[in-house]
Amino acid sequence: MPLAALVTGRVGGGQTTLRRAGADDAERLAEWHRDPDVARFWDDETFTVDELRDRLARPDVESWIVEADGAPIGYLQVWWDEPTEGGLDMFLVPDARGRGLGPDAARAMARHLLGERGWTRVTVDPYTWNEQALRGWRNAGFVPVSHHPPDDEHTAAWVLMEYREDR
Repeated sequence: MPLAALVTGRVGGGQTTLRRAGADDAERLAEWHRDPDVARFWDDETFTVDELRDRLARPDVESWIVEADGAPIGYLQVWWDEPTEGGLDMFLVPDARGRGLGPDAARAMARHLLGERGWTRVTVDPYTWNEQALRGWRNAGFVPVSHHPPDDEHTAAWVLMEYREDR
């Protein structure tokens, strides 16, 4: 992680800034997950404030708040299977969608992971029915790698996408 990210816990994009989420964000995240237009993209899961505090403390997931113009507009999590590769999951609140903010945040984090942390691969796994997410991830620089049926971690068919700076 670059010194600036270590000191500030922030990663900057062109339109967005990502800051590390903490226990103080659990109430906001619980409220966001209660919104049906957010929950539907997370398998209709909702969480209590205490459950979110526990989720924010997971050792194999980094939680980030997406901000635009200084206001929180979404959540991005970074997870890993190996020290140099893993993936992203993200949502924006409904009124922040459609303005390029999601692709900007995703691209900033992917570049940070690849360029500053030495990752070799960053992936995402949107559902095939989620046209908005597929378009957003493509706009961020992710390309489809393979298609998959539902499994233990996905309730519907999904697409494995990988970030490629040179796409």
